[in-house]
Parts: sequence; C-alpha cells; structure tokens
Amino acid sequence: MKREKMLKRFKKRKEPWDVVVIGGGATGLGVAVDAASRGYSTLLLEQHDFAKGTSSRSTKLVHGGVRYLQQGDISLVLEALKERGLMIKNAPHLVKNQAFVIPNYEWWDGPFYQVGLKVYDLMSGKLGIGSSKKLSKEETVEYIPTIGQKGLKGGVVYYDGQFDDARMALSLAKTAKQYSGVVLNYCRVDGLIKNEEEIITGLKFTDLERGEAHEATAKTVINATGVFADAVKQMDEPGVKPMIQPSQGIHLVVSKEFLPDKYAIMVPQTKDGRVMFAVPWHNKVVLGTTDTIKEKAELEPVPQQKEIDFILETAGQYLRKQPTRKDVLAVFSGLRPLAKPEGDGKSTKEISRHHKVMISLSGLITIIGGKWTTYRKMAEDTVDNAILIGGLPERKCITSTLPIYGFDKNLDITTDPLAVYGTEKYQLLELEEEQPKLAELLSESLPLRKSQVVWAVRHEMARSVEDMLGRRVRALFLDAREAFRIAPEVAKLMAEELGQGEDWVKRQLIEFDELKKVYLIQEA
Repeated sequence: MKREKMLKRFKKRKEPWDVVVIGGGATGLGVAVDAASRGYSTLLLEQHDFAKGTSSRSTKLVHGGVRYLQQGDISLVLEALKERGLMIKNAPHLVKNQAFVIPNYEWWDGPFYQVGLKVYDLMSGKLGIGSSKKLSKEETVEYIPTIGQKGLKGGVVYYDGQFDDARMALSLAKTAKQYSGVVLNYCRVDGLIKNEEEIITGLKFTDLERGEAHEATAKTVINATGVFADAVKQMDEPGVKPMIQPSQGIHLVVSKEFLPDKYAIMVPQTKDGRVMFAVPWHNKVVLGTTDTIKEKAELEPVPQQKEIDFILETAGQYLRKQPTRKDVLAVFSGLRPLAKPEGDGKSTKEISRHHKVMISLSGLITIIGGKWTTYRKMAEDTVDNAILIGGLPERKCITSTLPIYGFDKNLDITTDPLAVYGTEKYQLLELEEEQPKLAELLSESLPLRKSQVVWAVRHEMARSVEDMLGRRVRALFLDAREAFRIAPEVAKLMAEELGQGEDWVKRQLIEFDELKKVYLIQEA
C-alpha cells in the first residue's frame, strides 16, 4: 500500500466516485471496506493518519459489553456479541479470545454475575467463544495470583475478545485497497461542493504532504469523522446544533508483574459506578478506563491528574500491589464520540452506545456513536443508506464472511510479536534475509526491529515518527520512555526511505518530543 500509487489512482479517475468517505478511523475504514467490496468506486480521505484519534486509543477489547447487559440494553449486547464472533473469525491474526475474571468481594455478587454471564454466553449463540463458570476463592487466586485477597469470596470467569486496534485499522485500509478502494492519509477536507439544488456533488481537499488542492466529485459523501463529525456538519449547514458529546477515557500501561498470567480482571462496579479493566496486552498490562465529559473534541487529548489517580487507586483495591505513578510506562487518552442526549442530567455512562445514521437535506450521510466491536455493522447500515441516496445499483453486503487483509489462522498473537502482520510477516522476514542489518533490534524490551520501520514506510503509508511508533508498532502506547529513546534512530531510518534530509529528522524529533506531555505522566 503506497501513498504515491493511491494518489495516482485518485488523479486518474475522471468519473464521480460512488462513495467518498471522510475519516480514516474504525467507522470510516469499515465503510470503505464495505463499499469497495460491494463493487462501488470508493475514496477515503483522512486528515491525519489512519486511526490517529479514538480508534487507536481503545481498551483493546472486542466485546459484547457485560455492562450493557447490566443496563438492560439487550439489543446492543446481541449485536455486539454477533460482531465479536465475526471479528474473531475474519481477523484471527489480530483478534483473540481473552479470559476475564470478575472477583467477588460481596457474597451476593457471585450469583448475580454467574447468572448474568450465563445469559451472555447464551446470547452469543453459534458465535460463542467460551463458557463462563463460577470460581472458588482458591481458583480465583490461582487464575490471578496478584489479586487482592482481603475479603475475597470467589469469582466468575468469562470470555471476550482482545485485539490491536491501530493494526486492525491498517488491515482494513489494506482490505479496501484490495477491492480497488483508494485510501489516503494526510488529506484534509476543506469544503463540500453543492449544485443549484443545494445537493452535495463532491468535496474539496488538500493533500497536506504536497500542499496540493484537489476536488473529488461524488454520488455520495459520508461523514465518518467520529468526535469531529460536528465540524463536517458545519460545512454542510453552518450554525447547525452539535450532535456529539465527547467523553474522555484514559488508560495507564504498567508492567506485566502486576498481572503476570494470561487472565484479565474486570471490575463491574467501581466506586463511581463504572467498569474497570486490567488486561494483558503485548506483554504489558492496560488499566482503564475513565469517562469524563469534554467540552470540545481535540486531536491529542491530555489526561487529567484526577483520572490518573482514579485508575491507580481503583487498581490498587483489586491488586495485591498498589501501582504508583512511577510504575506507569505510558498513558493514553481517547475521546468517545457519544451522541448528545436529549435533555440534561444524563451521565456519560448512561448515554447510548448505539450508532445512528443521519441524512441531511443536502444528502450528506453522517454516522455517529457505536464502538470498535460493531464497526462492521455500522458500515453495513451506512452503505445501505448510501445506495438509496446515491441511486447506486443495489448489491448485498459481503463483509460478514470477508477475511480481513493478512488473514492467517496459524499465527499465535499471544506469543508472536509479528503476528499482527498476518501473511505479510513472511515478506517482512524475507526483507531481513535480503538485508541482514534490518533484522537488528531497535528495542529489546518492546521488541522492535529495523525491518518494521522500513516496512511501515514502504508498505503501510507511515509518514512520521509518530505514525510509526504510535500506530504501525505500539511503542508509544506500551512504553513511552523507550519510544522516545529510540525515536532518533527511527527518524533516520524513515528519512532514508522517504528521501528526506537532516532537517526533516530534526523537525520530526521536535514534533515527537511534544508528545511527552501527553503520553508520559507529568509530576503532580
């Protein structure tokens, strides 16, 4: 997947595109895959990098949502459980089964969660991935040796999915390309083009890398920009009432010693009524999350000190060893694009996670809400609407059985750090055979090889050090200090591949350094 080739393909096309998607996160990429695989000419434009926003900052779970079951939102749970099963089936190199333990400290918790999770299992139907069961106190300690044992009565084990979100996004981009879709990062949409009837017929955008202005004519334009959906709506209807309520969720990453085994912890009710997870991920542990109302959407949200304290304090109530600020290897924050509730007084945890497809009088199709697990269903609903709006030939959605690019059942994503490349892993290793220097490790603790940097530039449209260390590999999210340590060497390797000089390297390192105040815990 080369950016130059994508641009060439865009410029070559003279007829209107069937579908133009604004936004390269989970939803936008899902829409591009759906539209392209149905045979519609598809163009996707992302103003920054694929999954730069919310889509690379999730809890890394593919789940039905045990807490939505608790809230009685059965239809959302059913939909998500079905989609969880399809995701595991269609992308085994990116999604895996994960066992979760709910520790019980109150005697009445046990039966409640036991029954609730049996219902959860039943709702999965044929796409179930494991049966929940009750655990004694001894079994709970056996599963989670680092669990806090004071007052522990027992537990319940159940199964959900886990994945690498940014790598999934990249694989979706490659899937769309496989079906002749054109996907471009670093292309900012500047305005919509309308005819005399005020119907959208295309859009204007700037290729930020080359500083070139372009126009794309389109039968349908889809606004899949997540927390930034209101900005695109404003282009369509200046002064329109905002639809999005951003809510911030932060995660802390600590070392494996806090959760040395393969089991995750799920706390269904923290002191403020939220859900807390401690999940093993890429040989580290992700702790999260929070739910904090934000006034406006930002590209690089900053964690609040009280959010950090809340996670550390809550994790300490369930782990034998209390994690401190010094134990935090990285902190990352994402904004959920929740639909603004009607009327006031609703807390963010009560706002529906259902998605909504909305159509403006101009024909702009906007998709909001939802979550990573249901990205495929959201895309299907959106493209079904695009067929009607754009008068496109009717074709059935095929994504429920569509293998995601790189599909490989034989890779073990628990132990193999290169499994996320899927079938491309073997080409990566061939590259190392041809140039043995590229097999050298840049970081042993992560682990990260020079070949991955070269590969990301040549085949994954990585344009900056942050693209590379934040999303092509997850260094910035797993151990931020280590990511900043290896950044100079990464910048040099990338400059060589991109044909850039010393100035580019300096600029990149200054920009990347700015992220220290976001991904590293600042001393309080």
